[in-house]
Amino acid sequence: MAKRVLITGASGLLGRAIYREFLKDNSWETLGLAFSRVKENLKKVDITDENQVKEVISTFKPSVIIHSAAERRPDVVENNPTGTQQLNIQATEHICQAAKSIGAWVLYISTDYVFDGTSPPYNEDAKPNPLNKYGQSKLEGEKITLGASSENSVLRVPILYGDIEYLSESAVTILFENILAGKESIASDYEIKYPTHCGDIAYTIRQLADKRLQIPEKVCGVFHWTSNEKMTKYLMSVAMASAFSLDTKNIIPDKNPSKGAPRPYDTHLSCEKMEALVSGRRTLFSDGIKSVLEPYVKK
Repeated sequence: MAKRVLITGASGLLGRAIYREFLKDNSWETLGLAFSRVKENLKKVDITDENQVKEVISTFKPSVIIHSAAERRPDVVENNPTGTQQLNIQATEHICQAAKSIGAWVLYISTDYVFDGTSPPYNEDAKPNPLNKYGQSKLEGEKITLGASSENSVLRVPILYGDIEYLSESAVTILFENILAGKESIASDYEIKYPTHCGDIAYTIRQLADKRLQIPEKVCGVFHWTSNEKMTKYLMSVAMASAFSLDTKNIIPDKNPSKGAPRPYDTHLSCEKMEALVSGRRTLFSDGIKSVLEPYVKK
């Protein structure tokens, strides 16, 4: 089987990392799709348009499709259910149907927000119970993906950071804006997070895709990948400031649940199924975040 991979959302934070990871391996023929930020030889495709999806998949004939495009901001999802329905649900239907027609394996990128955060750690078979519309929309996407073919897979990931185009691109690095400006920063010290580097997710996905082509019967259903470093947004903020010897006195911990869309308390993911198949990678937050933020700190 030809090693062709098609990546949706390839201009986004995670999608860029996945696209670049596959480009490193010459054994893969790689096509990245984007819509609003088309660069790096990406192909402009509106994945909410069924005909455009059919056309690109039937023409390129990928063996693997990594579906990472999504509206991932919980508060935006709460306020724009129609747009979310189109991108997180309908586009997933289009992709899975087109993939089925050519026998391609779909890996759908989902979230730890499908869980309510009351009884971590969550294994791959744990019962989902999303607290907000974002989690609900991603769970619906999971059901569509797995319902389209028992061969397909889902990868749930936590809060992400990585090589950014601007600080507010990640829910982690946006915390650095006020710290860098020397302004007071109120950061949640309530919900537990496991910030994970996009490069680690991308590396682990490429390993999984290779494994899928080698032993397909072992690579189907739900997988998890996450860092195991337990942090709050307050602790992340302190770590970011400390990485560049910046003052931490203006970082104020907020011990209350976050405002806006309800957030789960602790959705730590168990990764046993993935760890049994591939080696994966986990970058220490202190190392990863310093590398990501360095270009934004004036020497």
